[in-house]
Amino acid sequence: MAIIESAATNAGAAHDVRKKAVPGSSRRGAVGWLFILPFLVVFAAFLVAPLVYAGYLSLYTKGLATGTTFAGIDNYTRAFTDPSFLKGLWLVVRFSVVVIPLQMIVALAAALLLDEITGRLARFSRLMIFLPYAVPAVIGALMWGFLYSPTFGPLQQISGLFNVQAPFLLSHGNIFYGLLNVVTWQWSGYYMVILYAALKSIDSTIYEAARIDGAGARQIALRIKVPMISSAFALIIVFSLIGTLQFFTEPQVLGPIANGSVTPDFTPNIYSFNLAFTYAQFNYASTISFSLGFVVFLAVGVFMFATRKRGSLFT
Repeated sequence: MAIIESAATNAGAAHDVRKKAVPGSSRRGAVGWLFILPFLVVFAAFLVAPLVYAGYLSLYTKGLATGTTFAGIDNYTRAFTDPSFLKGLWLVVRFSVVVIPLQMIVALAAALLLDEITGRLARFSRLMIFLPYAVPAVIGALMWGFLYSPTFGPLQQISGLFNVQAPFLLSHGNIFYGLLNVVTWQWSGYYMVILYAALKSIDSTIYEAARIDGAGARQIALRIKVPMISSAFALIIVFSLIGTLQFFTEPQVLGPIANGSVTPDFTPNIYSFNLAFTYAQFNYASTISFSLGFVVFLAVGVFMFATRKRGSLFT
């Protein structure tokens, strides 16, 4: 018992010595907070405050005769029964189901290929594949608008040489595929970098052991590399899911040349934008935005829960 009390006394004394040996620690902590204060101010002013204000607006309605009245959850009940919101939501869900696997396949194929290439060619290839992500989304959409043009686009020029009519990829029946191409081009390079970095973190001795056991390049890629980077796959799926459900920039930019294919309720974000800045329905536009945020949160939560239970995407 005496030994235990002595040890406790010595531990307390050592703790006091350590506290005394670090003078001014609280001052350094205050200096650290001072360094991150500009970020906190900008974060609060341009993210937290607008979210709080939009949440406040979503709880009220405003009419010419009634003025501003408290609506509670009535706006949200209206949103989840609104055909325009549900139509746009169904579009982005279908778009996510197609574009996310497509982006993963393209990014994985590029990452596996670059993992086998060495030298200057590898560096150049990584840069070229990543380059579309470095192009701002608005500029990329404008560029694809010129390429899709039914008057001077390359598809029309090539089809003119063979005297055939090329499909207009922004028409009502083809815009889904036209936007699919734009988004895949824009984001696959970014996801490739994430997967490539994950591949480079794998111990090369694992590959050597697999080759000694007789595994070929295809077996190593599919049975060793892909399962070992499953956490990176989960990361890019979350990123892609969040971005795709909030689809806005590309259809908004391409809308003027899409001959009416991009309607005011094409996606939930476009619907919210038009409600606010075309029809001045700021309260209901805020409700649509928060309703979409709830759907995004729910989708990501379900995915994270499903992958947590299984432990891996591929095992």
